[in-house]
Amino acid sequence: QVQLVESGGGLVQPGGSLRLSCAASGIIFRLSEMAWYRQAPGNERELVALITSGGSTNYAASVKDRFTISRDNAKNTVYLQMNSLKPDDTAVYYCSALELRRYWGQGTQVTVSS
Repeated sequence: QVQLVESGGGLVQPGGSLRLSCAASGIIFRLSEMAWYRQAPGNERELVALITSGGSTNYAASVKDRFTISRDNAKNTVYLQMNSLKPDDTAVYYCSALELRRYWGQGTQVTVSS
């Protein structure tokens, strides 16, 4: 049974930082492509960042140079460091794993507001 458990969301002021974590089980983590998506109210789910099994990364243009995705294969965990947060970053953030098919976590709310 695949489980992706996100943590680290919350309320932060504009310009602040948060780090999201996603602990994975039930997959061969070191061979899986991992990603973070987000969905704001009324919007479609969009890719924020991904990291391949080899460590290559890709970012949405809107978060490039502010967000950093990383992975710790020893802990089966993927992270998203979010800096210089803006109100437009407010969304539910989902962890996703790609291993033959795509799996999703339950999501964690990030709210950027003063």
